[in-house]
Amino acid sequence: MNFSYNWLAELVGGLDVPPEELSRLITLKTAESEGVRAYSPHLEAVCAARVKRVEPVSGGRNVKAVVETSRYGERTVVCGASNCRAGLLTAYVPAGTRLNGREIGKTVIQGIESDGMLASGAELGINRDAAGILELAGELDLRPDHIIEIDNKSLTHRPDLWGHHGMAREVAAILHKPLREPADRGLLPEAPGVVRVEIEDLDLCPRYSALVFENVTVQPSPLWLQYRLEAIGLNPINNIVDVTNCVMAEIAQPMHAFDADKLHGHTIYVRRARDGERLTALNEETYELTPANLVIADEAGAVALAGVIGGLASAISEGSRRIVLESANFSAASIRRTSAALKLRTDASMRFEKSQDPVNTVRGIARAVALLREISPGIRVAGGVSDAWRKRGRGAPIGLPLDWLNRKLGRDVEAAQVRAILEALEFGVEEPGPRVFSVSVPSWRATKDISIKDDLVEEVGRMIGYDSITPQAPLLPARVPPFNEEREYHHEVREKAAALGFTEVYNYSFLSEELARAFRMDPDAHVRVLNPIAADQSLLRSSLIPGLWRNIIENAKYFEGFRLFEIGREIHKRGQAAPGEVTHFAAAVFAKTDGAEHLMELKHLAETLAPDIRVAPGTALPYEHPYRTAQLTLYGKVVGRLAELHPDKIEQGRAGVLDIDLDALHATTERELRYKAVRRFPASSFDLSVVAGEQELAGGIQDKLAAFAGDPLERIEFLRQYSGPPLPPGEKSVSYRLTVASPERTLSSEEVSAIRQRIIDAMVALGYDLRVCSPMLGSPMLGSPMLGSPMLGSPMLGSPMLGSPMLGGPMLGGPMLGSPMLGGPMLGGPMLGSPMTVLKPRA
Repeated sequence: MNFSYNWLAELVGGLDVPPEELSRLITLKTAESEGVRAYSPHLEAVCAARVKRVEPVSGGRNVKAVVETSRYGERTVVCGASNCRAGLLTAYVPAGTRLNGREIGKTVIQGIESDGMLASGAELGINRDAAGILELAGELDLRPDHIIEIDNKSLTHRPDLWGHHGMAREVAAILHKPLREPADRGLLPEAPGVVRVEIEDLDLCPRYSALVFENVTVQPSPLWLQYRLEAIGLNPINNIVDVTNCVMAEIAQPMHAFDADKLHGHTIYVRRARDGERLTALNEETYELTPANLVIADEAGAVALAGVIGGLASAISEGSRRIVLESANFSAASIRRTSAALKLRTDASMRFEKSQDPVNTVRGIARAVALLREISPGIRVAGGVSDAWRKRGRGAPIGLPLDWLNRKLGRDVEAAQVRAILEALEFGVEEPGPRVFSVSVPSWRATKDISIKDDLVEEVGRMIGYDSITPQAPLLPARVPPFNEEREYHHEVREKAAALGFTEVYNYSFLSEELARAFRMDPDAHVRVLNPIAADQSLLRSSLIPGLWRNIIENAKYFEGFRLFEIGREIHKRGQAAPGEVTHFAAAVFAKTDGAEHLMELKHLAETLAPDIRVAPGTALPYEHPYRTAQLTLYGKVVGRLAELHPDKIEQGRAGVLDIDLDALHATTERELRYKAVRRFPASSFDLSVVAGEQELAGGIQDKLAAFAGDPLERIEFLRQYSGPPLPPGEKSVSYRLTVASPERTLSSEEVSAIRQRIIDAMVALGYDLRVCSPMLGSPMLGSPMLGSPMLGSPMLGSPMLGSPMLGGPMLGGPMLGSPMLGGPMLGGPMLGSPMTVLKPRA
């Protein structure tokens, strides 16, 4: 938003602060200024010049003009403008003046010395007319200006600051200067309106005011008005349109002028557009409208898009003699929706979107009457103001305890100073009790700005200057925040995932319809965002996987492999009820090589989060690999999925994903912990290898072994899986280590052997081949009294001998234990998995 320093100076009496200092004060106390720029500084040197005589120059269209100036005397210039003629009063720019970044000098053109130049309105920054040199009716009484640029975002909550008078009110309050009111309501005639106004919905149009003018002369505006508009970035068009723009820029009231003779009937209708109704606007674009759009209409149809743009059919032209001047107030939300839907943003719509003051409409007409009388000679008002609106009472005053205000600000402010600040900003102030003010909010601050006493604290604080308040930390009791069990659990999950090398990501809770369809998700099954911040964020996510997939695609451009995880909420549609939110944990492992390693990593991650979690085959979802999909269960309850993404989702490489319902996992793992005494007696272990079909689940085999071992089983561990010779094709050998013990005594070798034999017999009965350890590992020596005797639990076991180099040194942990003899082919090779001891199923 651009503010003219000269314009502000007209509204603020005695403004003597330099533009740069004023910009700084505005930033500190009102809104963020982006800087100050000089506008048309060359006007300091430019003056009016009368063309005395013109002589053509041979060999071109230029002419030699001799001009007379009161300031520089007689000068000779070479001019190429077609309207340069004797007797013309125009603008002269002397040599040595910088004009639009270049210095005007004495130059020789076609053999003639040109001392300065004659300039057009566009070259001087007065208007946009570059067709010829400026034609003046009198002296050029225009002064250089400075433009203060204010960031629009800092004005969003202040509709009054979208006009010069609103900013002038702030400046007057800051500098303790008088403020001039530009509108004279006494100019409005007390008579019935010539046109009738009918408003269909007062919520969409709280007020519509109109006034008819006759004997109108449409012509260019005087230069002072053109210059004023051009300086702040508005295009001068003609005197009628320029007046509406001037009122908008001065008091933040958008206006529009209709050619009264182009309207049908004597009634103006403010209504919703008919479905399929079309309007050709002033920009010569035709828009197809819907009932979501508000229009201004006559008896024949729409003539303007309310609050956005006028219609071409009723536009002001050179032949217009009667006009209807509109000054209205519209719903901010309605204008914003229409502007966004039609991709049409105008100076008027930007102001209406900020919730303008309905009281301002008649004030705008009063200001327009004064301007039109000045720039359209002979114009006269027909009838009075047609004014349709829903009158609203003034809001209740806000109580402002001064002691409370001082505590809030952190410094003492005298009651007289508080009153002076608020009254300078045109708040009404009364004192119903000691040190308590009753503050009435002016209408232009009541739409979306001031409503509670805290807002008044801000008004006082910004005017006294926040730099006058000594920074001091608030005095608050130091309390330990209440324990949040869910947050603590999520923190633990994050730590475990990070410890395994996973990097946390954060994604938006939105996704596009295209992404939902890409994952075969029904967009209609998602919760829709009524006003999405972007076209690709129109749905609330029902799964974390699409967002994680986008992370995979983006990071795969730069890395060969990586691990990611996210904790976030899924939002699920629940009919007419409020949507449900479920916290999920999603993780992904990506590698540019094929293999099941990424799935095993994710399985390990799941088991880290819940050691008792079980993995079982599952039916693939559309975005999952049809043969690499599993379901996760915990104590019989489904808590998540483990799968590889479908190959068509990843161009190069493979990606496995883990998706766990974190709420369900947390609830399921919240089991009562019971104390279990430390085992006093040693345990015994033995290994079993089960030969099974290649597609049989290792977990299913493990469950059978555990069931047959019974109560003595303390632990069962998966060791390895082997396939290949001497096993036939389609079979595999799966090895487990079973640890058995008794809480009451040490199991004898015979008891351990009996348990092992019971398991073997049961498995053989089910049709399995079993391969047991060689005599070296499975001999009576391993399970004999020697290993499980009191000797093992005696002082000898706990003596220095156990911790000596003999047991803890190279012999136990050294090459012997890690040598090829134990870790090589003998233990893990064909010897352990060989047909040395084979137990066949009974016939």
